[in-house]
Amino acid sequence: MQRLKVGDEVIVTAGNSKGRRGRVKQLRGERVVVEGVNLVKRHVRAAQNQPGGILEVEAPVHASNVMHVDPESGKATRVRVELRDGEKVRVAVKSGKDLPEPVKS
Repeated sequence: MQRLKVGDEVIVTAGNSKGRRGRVKQLRGERVVVEGVNLVKRHVRAAQNQPGGILEVEAPVHASNVMHVDPESGKATRVRVELRDGEKVRVAVKSGKDLPEPVKS
């Protein structure tokens, strides 16, 4: 079972975007793309179906630089996977509460 899933709310713990929060948009191997975090400027050439220009795009962040948001305190927490009734459940280490299933957007 993965500890990070698309739709999870996370806090960035290292880098230029440290302290920013957002939802995981995409998982790319050991990296994650988080909404509104690690914005970079992309210079895009005009194509037949889109105009050119400078776009701000979210760049991936290494998964080790993000932590889940604790559902009780709202602070960063590690995640533990517990086995309950034959099913794996993700649990916040700090509060012991179950992490909610991510909302797909």
